[in-house]
Formats: sequence, structure tokens, C-alpha cells
Amino acid sequence: MGEGAARVDAGSLDDHTLWAAAAGGDGDAFTALYHRHADAVWRHAYRLTGTRSTAEDVLAATFLTAWRRRSELRFAADSARPWLLAVAGNEARTEWRRSARHERLARRVGAAPAERDHSDAVVARLDDRRRLHRVLEALGGLPDRLREAAELCMVAGVPQADAARALGIAEVTLRSRVHRARARLRAQLAEEELR
Repeated sequence: MGEGAARVDAGSLDDHTLWAAAAGGDGDAFTALYHRHADAVWRHAYRLTGTRSTAEDVLAATFLTAWRRRSELRFAADSARPWLLAVAGNEARTEWRRSARHERLARRVGAAPAERDHSDAVVARLDDRRRLHRVLEALGGLPDRLREAAELCMVAGVPQADAARALGIAEVTLRSRVHRARARLRAQLAEEELR
């Protein structure tokens, strides 16, 4: 692991042990955590952003934040994954806001419209992205406590007990927040459909 320490098979170590080593500056331990959780974080980022390149950016930002905040990590069920997914959700929202600002600026300055491919597959993907962005926008409009619970449980599929531990709240509180988030999202999206 670290300099002067005996090398240990990182695959046999739990997240707590690896994270403790990483908090002490062990880059190999952090790399092992990255390899253990990067696919799940990328998939979550992709579900939230809808684009591969943005998901890559979110993945990188998530692990950069994780490295910087490694001493603050709260584990859920002996895994760093729920915490990492929560960080990825925050990074995805930041990226979405940045993208929205860029699009508004491009419209104001009259940027040339992108060429459109008129094939059915491209149209279907654009429709899917629009729907995804409506859902993400609705998620972003929720109060933080509801949004975090919804992203972890509804989007990332983290078990409620693990999500509650990652957020530092009781499981019954988490279930209530997820229920309220679903109700608000349903109402907001139904209202948009009527416009």
C-alpha cells in the first residue's frame, strides 16, 4: 500500500480499510476504491445527464471531490458507494446548470444551430434526452433533502437503509422523503404535460 508498508491485495480489503489508508495519503488504496466503484458512479452519472461525455466529466469530478473530502466520508453498509453516488448527483446538477447557462448564452449571441440528423434513431434519442432533462429539472427543483433521497433511491437504486446511513438520517425519514419526492415529481411532470 503506502510507502514502506507491505503490499496487501486491495481486493480483499473492505472500503473502510481502503478509505482509512487513502485518508492517510495512500494513492494505491484510493485507486483501488476508484476501480471498485467507478462503473457504478459512471452509470449513475449517465442516468442523470444522458450523455456519455458528461458522465465521464461527472465521474472525474466525483472522484476528485472524494479525494479532497476523503476524511469526511460517511459509509453505508460498509460501502463508499452511496456516498459517492450522492457526490455524483451533486456534480451532475452542477454540470447541468453549467450546460443550461451555456445554451442560454449561445442563444443570446446567435450561435449557429447544430446540424440535425433526421434519422429515426436520432429523433428518438433527442426525445429521450428531452424527457430526461425534464425529469432532471424537476428533480433539481426539489428541496435538497428530498432531491438527495430521490436521486439515491429512485435514480441510483441504492437500498433505502444504505441511503439513510449515507445521508445521516433515520430510514423512516428517508422513506418519507422519497414518498414526498415521488408525489411532487409526479404532480410537476403531469402539470407540464397539460401545458
